[in-house]
Amino acid sequence: MALRRKPGPTTRPARERSRPLNPDGIAPYLESHLEWLTVKNYSPDTINRRDVALRRFIEWCDERSLNQPQEITKPILERYQRHLYYYRKENGQPLTLGTQHSLLAPVKTFFKWLTQENHLLYNPASELMLPKQPKRLPRDILSVAEVESILAQPDHSTLGGLRDRALLETLYSTGLRRMELPALKVYDIDRHRSIVIVREGKGLRDRIIPIGERALAWVEKYLDESRPQLLLNVHEEALFLNDYGEALPRDALARKVKHYMEQAGVKKTGSCHLFRHAMATHMLDNGADTRFIQAMLGHADLATTQIYTHVSVEKLKAVHAATHPAKLRREVDRGAGENGREAEREALFTALAAEEDEELDG
Repeated sequence: MALRRKPGPTTRPARERSRPLNPDGIAPYLESHLEWLTVKNYSPDTINRRDVALRRFIEWCDERSLNQPQEITKPILERYQRHLYYYRKENGQPLTLGTQHSLLAPVKTFFKWLTQENHLLYNPASELMLPKQPKRLPRDILSVAEVESILAQPDHSTLGGLRDRALLETLYSTGLRRMELPALKVYDIDRHRSIVIVREGKGLRDRIIPIGERALAWVEKYLDESRPQLLLNVHEEALFLNDYGEALPRDALARKVKHYMEQAGVKKTGSCHLFRHAMATHMLDNGADTRFIQAMLGHADLATTQIYTHVSVEKLKAVHAATHPAKLRREVDRGAGENGREAEREALFTALAAEEDEELDG
Protein backbone atom coordinates (compact mmCIF):
# COMPACT_ATOMS: atom_id res chain seq x y z
CA MET A 1 0.00 0.00 0.00
CA ALA A 2 1.36 3.39 -0.99
CA LEU A 3 1.97 5.85 1.79
CA ARG A 4 -0.14 9.01 1.87
CA ARG A 5 1.24 12.55 2.14
CA LYS A 6 -0.58 14.63 4.72
CA PRO A 7 -1.29 18.26 3.82
CA GLY A 8 1.28 20.56 5.42
CA PRO A 9 1.42 24.28 6.20
CA THR A 10 1.92 26.62 3.27
CA THR A 11 4.22 28.97 5.13
CA ARG A 12 7.07 28.46 7.53
CA PRO A 13 7.39 30.33 10.82
CA ALA A 14 9.75 33.30 10.67
CA ARG A 15 12.71 33.37 13.03
CA GLU A 16 12.59 35.97 15.77
CA ARG A 17 15.25 38.63 15.37
CA SER A 18 16.90 40.69 18.08
CA ARG A 19 16.93 44.47 17.95
CA PRO A 20 19.82 46.21 16.15
CA LEU A 21 22.82 47.13 18.28
CA ASN A 22 24.42 50.57 18.39
CA PRO A 23 27.10 50.48 15.64
CA ASP A 24 29.11 53.11 17.52
CA GLY A 25 29.04 51.18 20.79
CA ILE A 26 30.39 47.82 21.89
CA ALA A 27 28.89 45.94 18.92
CA PRO A 28 32.00 46.16 16.65
CA TYR A 29 34.05 44.46 19.37
CA LEU A 30 31.46 41.67 19.41
CA GLU A 31 31.93 41.07 15.67
CA SER A 32 35.69 40.85 16.12
CA HIS A 33 35.24 38.47 19.04
CA LEU A 34 32.94 36.17 17.02
CA GLU A 35 35.46 36.16 14.18
CA TRP A 36 38.18 35.20 16.67
CA LEU A 37 36.05 32.29 17.94
CA THR A 38 35.51 31.12 14.36
CA VAL A 39 39.23 31.22 13.58
CA LYS A 40 39.91 29.24 16.78
CA ASN A 41 37.52 26.53 15.48
CA TYR A 42 34.80 26.88 18.09
CA SER A 43 31.64 25.04 17.05
CA PRO A 44 28.85 27.03 15.32
CA ASP A 45 26.52 26.25 18.23
CA THR A 46 28.99 27.58 20.78
CA ILE A 47 29.51 30.75 18.72
CA ASN A 48 25.75 31.21 18.35
CA ARG A 49 25.14 30.81 22.10
CA ARG A 50 27.87 33.35 22.91
CA ASP A 51 26.49 35.70 20.27
CA VAL A 52 23.02 35.56 21.82
CA ALA A 53 24.34 36.06 25.36
CA LEU A 54 26.64 38.96 24.41
CA ARG A 55 23.99 40.70 22.31
CA ARG A 56 21.72 40.63 25.34
CA PHE A 57 24.45 42.21 27.46
CA ILE A 58 25.29 44.84 24.83
CA GLU A 59 21.61 45.77 24.43
CA TRP A 60 21.51 46.33 28.19
CA CYS A 61 24.61 48.55 27.90
CA ASP A 62 23.16 50.50 24.95
CA GLU A 63 20.03 51.28 26.98
CA ARG A 64 22.27 52.85 29.64
CA SER A 65 24.52 54.73 27.20
CA LEU A 66 27.51 52.54 28.02
CA ASN A 67 29.14 52.78 24.62
CA GLN A 68 32.72 51.58 25.12
CA PRO A 69 34.25 48.55 26.87
CA GLN A 70 36.48 50.96 28.82
CA GLU A 71 33.35 52.28 30.57
CA ILE A 72 32.43 48.88 31.99
CA THR A 73 33.51 48.29 35.58
CA LYS A 74 33.03 45.45 38.00
CA PRO A 75 30.11 47.23 39.76
CA ILE A 76 28.40 47.66 36.38
CA LEU A 77 28.82 43.96 35.64
CA GLU A 78 27.37 43.17 39.06
CA ARG A 79 24.39 45.41 38.21
CA TYR A 80 23.86 43.36 35.06
CA GLN A 81 24.06 40.17 37.12
CA ARG A 82 21.34 41.52 39.44
CA HIS A 83 19.29 42.49 36.38
CA LEU A 84 19.36 38.86 35.20
CA TYR A 85 18.47 37.63 38.68
CA TYR A 86 15.37 39.83 38.91
CA TYR A 87 14.38 39.48 35.24
CA ARG A 88 11.03 37.80 34.57
CA LYS A 89 10.05 36.03 31.38
CA GLU A 90 6.70 36.55 29.64
CA ASN A 91 5.17 33.79 31.75
CA GLY A 92 6.29 35.56 34.93
CA GLN A 93 8.96 32.99 35.75
CA PRO A 94 12.56 33.97 36.60
CA LEU A 95 15.55 32.76 34.64
CA THR A 96 16.96 29.56 36.08
CA LEU A 97 20.35 29.77 37.76
CA GLY A 98 21.70 27.64 34.93
CA THR A 99 20.49 30.18 32.37
CA GLN A 100 21.89 33.09 34.37
CA HIS A 101 25.21 31.28 34.45
CA SER A 102 25.11 30.62 30.68
CA LEU A 103 24.39 34.33 30.00
CA LEU A 104 27.18 35.61 32.28
CA ALA A 105 29.94 33.15 31.38
CA PRO A 106 30.29 34.52 27.79
CA VAL A 107 30.52 38.04 29.24
CA LYS A 108 33.50 36.98 31.39
CA THR A 109 35.10 35.34 28.35
CA PHE A 110 34.45 38.45 26.25
CA PHE A 111 36.22 40.78 28.68
CA LYS A 112 39.09 38.33 29.07
CA TRP A 113 39.48 38.44 25.27
CA LEU A 114 39.25 42.26 25.23
CA THR A 115 42.11 42.39 27.73
CA GLN A 116 44.23 39.84 25.88
CA GLU A 117 43.74 41.80 22.63
CA ASN A 118 44.87 45.00 24.41
CA HIS A 119 41.53 46.76 24.03
CA LEU A 120 41.48 47.05 27.84
CA LEU A 121 44.27 47.62 30.33
CA TYR A 122 42.66 45.39 32.93
CA ASN A 123 39.82 42.87 33.03
CA PRO A 124 36.80 44.17 35.03
CA ALA A 125 35.15 40.72 34.89
CA SER A 126 38.07 38.77 36.34
CA GLU A 127 36.62 38.84 39.87
CA LEU A 128 32.96 38.51 38.85
CA MET A 129 31.50 35.50 40.69
CA LEU A 130 29.05 33.48 38.59
CA PRO A 131 25.91 31.92 40.16
CA LYS A 132 26.58 28.58 41.76
CA GLN A 133 25.05 25.80 39.68
CA PRO A 134 22.47 23.79 41.65
CA LYS A 135 22.82 20.01 41.71
CA ARG A 136 19.45 18.49 41.01
CA LEU A 137 17.76 15.72 39.09
CA PRO A 138 15.91 16.31 35.80
CA ARG A 139 12.43 17.79 36.23
CA ASP A 140 10.49 14.91 34.72
CA ILE A 141 11.30 11.38 33.64
CA LEU A 142 9.13 9.50 31.15
CA SER A 143 8.15 5.99 32.14
CA VAL A 144 8.51 3.12 29.68
CA ALA A 145 4.72 3.07 29.27
CA GLU A 146 4.62 6.80 28.51
CA VAL A 147 7.40 6.50 25.94
CA GLU A 148 5.63 3.59 24.23
CA SER A 149 2.40 5.58 24.15
CA ILE A 150 4.15 8.55 22.50
CA LEU A 151 5.89 6.31 19.98
CA ALA A 152 2.54 4.82 18.97
CA GLN A 153 0.98 8.20 18.06
CA PRO A 154 2.34 8.87 14.52
CA ASP A 155 0.18 7.49 11.69
CA HIS A 156 2.82 5.42 9.91
CA SER A 157 0.54 4.86 6.91
CA THR A 158 1.51 8.39 5.82
CA LEU A 159 4.87 9.66 4.59
CA GLY A 160 5.23 12.10 7.46
CA GLY A 161 3.91 9.68 10.05
CA LEU A 162 6.42 6.98 9.09
CA ARG A 163 9.22 9.55 9.24
CA ASP A 164 8.04 10.72 12.66
CA ARG A 165 7.86 7.19 14.05
CA ALA A 166 11.40 6.53 12.80
CA LEU A 167 12.83 9.72 14.30
CA LEU A 168 11.06 9.18 17.65
CA GLU A 169 12.39 5.62 17.82
CA THR A 170 15.88 6.90 16.97
CA LEU A 171 15.65 9.61 19.62
CA TYR A 172 14.67 7.10 22.31
CA SER A 173 17.11 4.39 21.25
CA THR A 174 20.18 6.60 20.95
CA GLY A 175 19.58 9.47 23.39
CA LEU A 176 20.79 11.99 20.80
CA ARG A 177 20.69 15.70 21.58
CA ARG A 178 18.11 17.91 19.88
CA MET A 179 20.86 19.46 17.74
CA GLU A 180 22.37 16.09 16.82
CA LEU A 181 19.45 14.16 15.38
CA PRO A 182 18.55 16.69 12.63
CA ALA A 183 22.26 16.84 11.68
CA LEU A 184 22.39 13.12 10.88
CA LYS A 185 23.14 12.24 7.26
CA VAL A 186 21.95 9.12 5.46
CA TYR A 187 25.46 7.68 5.57
CA ASP A 188 25.65 8.18 9.36
CA ILE A 189 23.41 5.15 9.85
CA ASP A 190 25.34 1.91 9.45
CA ARG A 191 22.62 -0.69 8.95
CA HIS A 192 25.00 -3.65 8.95
CA ARG A 193 26.75 -2.75 12.22
CA SER A 194 23.62 -1.24 13.87
CA ILE A 195 25.39 1.97 14.83
CA VAL A 196 24.91 5.71 14.45
CA ILE A 197 27.86 8.02 13.84
CA VAL A 198 27.50 11.45 15.45
CA ARG A 199 29.80 13.87 13.67
CA GLU A 200 30.92 17.00 15.49
CA GLY A 201 28.48 16.78 18.36
CA LYS A 202 28.73 19.10 21.34
CA GLY A 203 32.31 20.32 21.68
CA LEU A 204 32.99 19.19 18.08
CA ARG A 205 33.41 15.63 19.38
CA ASP A 206 32.56 12.64 17.20
CA ARG A 207 31.17 9.47 18.74
CA ILE A 208 29.75 6.13 17.67
CA ILE A 209 26.66 4.80 19.45
CA PRO A 210 24.46 1.74 18.96
CA ILE A 211 20.92 1.88 17.66
CA GLY A 212 18.49 -0.83 18.76
CA GLU A 213 16.95 -3.39 16.45
CA ARG A 214 13.45 -1.93 16.66
CA ALA A 215 14.57 1.64 15.99
CA LEU A 216 16.75 0.48 13.10
CA ALA A 217 13.84 -1.44 11.60
CA TRP A 218 11.71 1.73 11.59
CA VAL A 219 14.57 3.78 10.11
CA GLU A 220 15.03 1.22 7.34
CA LYS A 221 11.30 1.25 6.59
CA TYR A 222 11.40 5.07 6.43
CA LEU A 223 14.46 5.01 4.14
CA ASP A 224 12.82 2.48 1.81
CA GLU A 225 9.25 3.79 1.71
CA SER A 226 9.02 7.41 2.87
CA ARG A 227 12.24 9.34 2.34
CA PRO A 228 12.42 8.70 -1.44
CA GLN A 229 8.98 10.30 -1.84
CA LEU A 230 9.78 13.25 0.44
CA LEU A 231 13.10 13.90 -1.33
CA LEU A 232 13.02 16.81 -3.81
CA ASN A 233 16.75 17.45 -4.25
CA VAL A 234 18.79 14.33 -5.03
CA HIS A 235 21.84 15.98 -3.45
CA GLU A 236 20.14 16.35 -0.05
CA GLU A 237 22.06 14.16 2.42
CA ALA A 238 20.02 14.76 5.59
CA LEU A 239 18.56 11.57 7.04
CA PHE A 240 15.27 13.06 8.25
CA LEU A 241 13.48 15.40 5.82
CA ASN A 242 10.60 17.78 6.41
CA ASP A 243 7.54 18.05 4.18
CA TYR A 244 9.49 20.36 1.85
CA GLY A 245 12.18 17.77 1.22
CA GLU A 246 14.73 19.71 3.28
CA ALA A 247 16.67 18.79 6.41
CA LEU A 248 14.37 18.75 9.41
CA PRO A 249 14.95 21.92 11.50
CA ARG A 250 15.68 21.54 15.21
CA ASP A 251 12.65 23.59 16.22
CA ALA A 252 10.44 21.37 14.08
CA LEU A 253 11.78 18.30 15.89
CA ALA A 254 10.92 19.78 19.28
CA ARG A 255 7.42 20.74 18.08
CA LYS A 256 6.82 17.24 16.74
CA VAL A 257 7.85 15.59 19.99
CA LYS A 258 5.63 17.94 22.00
CA HIS A 259 2.72 17.36 19.61
CA TYR A 260 2.89 13.59 20.04
CA MET A 261 3.30 13.95 23.80
CA GLU A 262 0.07 15.95 23.90
CA GLN A 263 -1.67 13.38 21.70
CA ALA A 264 -0.59 10.67 24.14
CA GLY A 265 -1.83 12.71 27.11
CA VAL A 266 1.67 13.05 28.59
CA LYS A 267 1.82 16.40 30.38
CA LYS A 268 5.45 16.82 31.34
CA THR A 269 7.83 19.73 30.85
CA GLY A 270 10.21 19.42 27.91
CA SER A 271 10.29 17.52 24.65
CA CYS A 272 13.40 16.04 23.00
CA HIS A 273 15.42 16.04 26.19
CA LEU A 274 12.82 13.88 27.91
CA PHE A 275 13.70 11.05 25.53
CA ARG A 276 17.40 11.55 26.32
CA HIS A 277 16.60 11.32 30.05
CA ALA A 278 14.35 8.30 29.48
CA MET A 279 16.98 6.37 27.55
CA ALA A 280 19.55 6.91 30.30
CA THR A 281 17.14 6.15 33.15
CA HIS A 282 15.63 3.01 31.65
CA MET A 283 19.00 1.51 30.74
CA LEU A 284 20.39 2.31 34.22
CA ASP A 285 17.33 0.74 35.83
CA ASN A 286 17.97 -2.39 33.80
CA GLY A 287 21.57 -2.63 35.02
CA ALA A 288 23.70 -0.69 32.52
CA ASP A 289 26.97 0.72 33.87
CA THR A 290 27.10 4.49 34.18
CA ARG A 291 30.22 4.63 31.99
CA PHE A 292 28.37 3.14 29.04
CA ILE A 293 25.49 5.59 29.38
CA GLN A 294 28.00 8.42 29.58
CA ALA A 295 29.66 7.24 26.36
CA MET A 296 26.29 7.15 24.57
CA LEU A 297 25.27 10.59 25.82
CA GLY A 298 28.59 12.10 24.76
CA HIS A 299 29.51 13.50 28.18
CA ALA A 300 33.24 14.19 28.24
CA ASP A 301 33.22 14.00 32.02
CA LEU A 302 30.59 13.51 34.68
CA ALA A 303 30.83 16.71 36.79
CA THR A 304 31.12 15.49 37.19
CA THR A 305 32.69 12.21 38.32
CA GLN A 306 36.02 12.04 36.43
CA ILE A 307 35.37 8.35 35.66
CA TYR A 308 35.16 8.52 31.87
CA THR A 309 36.79 5.62 30.07
CA HIS A 310 36.60 4.81 26.38
CA VAL A 311 34.64 1.63 25.70
CA SER A 312 34.49 -0.53 22.61
CA VAL A 313 31.55 -0.20 20.26
CA GLU A 314 30.82 -3.92 20.45
CA LYS A 315 30.68 -3.82 24.26
CA LEU A 316 28.47 -0.74 24.06
CA LYS A 317 26.13 -2.53 21.65
CA ALA A 318 25.94 -5.54 23.97
CA VAL A 319 25.03 -3.32 26.95
CA HIS A 320 22.46 -1.45 24.84
CA ALA A 321 20.84 -4.68 23.63
CA ALA A 322 20.71 -6.08 27.15
CA THR A 323 19.30 -3.02 28.93
CA HIS A 324 17.31 -0.80 26.53
CA PRO A 325 13.55 -1.48 26.92
CA ALA A 326 12.68 -0.97 23.22
CA LYS A 327 13.27 -4.31 21.54
CA LEU A 328 11.80 -6.11 18.56
CA ARG A 329 11.44 -9.22 20.72
CA ARG A 330 10.27 -8.81 24.29
CA GLU A 331 12.17 -10.72 26.93
CA VAL A 332 11.20 -11.63 30.47
CA ASP A 333 11.57 -8.58 32.68
CA ARG A 334 14.53 -9.16 34.95
CA GLY A 335 13.58 -6.25 37.20
CA ALA A 336 15.16 -2.88 37.74
CA GLY A 337 18.51 -3.52 39.39
CA GLU A 338 20.60 -0.77 40.93
CA ASN A 339 24.30 -1.17 40.20
CA GLY A 340 25.41 0.33 43.49
CA ARG A 341 26.97 3.45 42.01
CA GLU A 342 24.63 6.06 43.43
CA ALA A 343 27.18 8.89 43.27
CA GLU A 344 27.88 8.23 39.60
CA ARG A 345 24.17 7.92 38.85
CA GLU A 346 23.41 11.21 40.61
CA ALA A 347 26.24 12.97 38.75
CA LEU A 348 24.93 11.66 35.43
CA PHE A 349 21.47 13.05 36.09
CA THR A 350 22.89 16.34 37.35
CA ALA A 351 24.66 16.71 34.01
CA LEU A 352 21.42 15.86 32.18
CA ALA A 353 19.51 18.41 34.25
CA ALA A 354 22.04 21.11 33.35
CA GLU A 355 21.55 20.26 29.66
CA GLU A 356 17.79 20.47 30.17
CA ASP A 357 18.09 24.00 31.61
CA GLU A 358 20.14 25.05 28.60
CA GLU A 359 17.54 23.62 26.19
CA LEU A 360 14.47 25.05 27.93
CA ASP A 361 15.79 28.57 28.51
CA GLY A 362 18.51 28.90 25.86
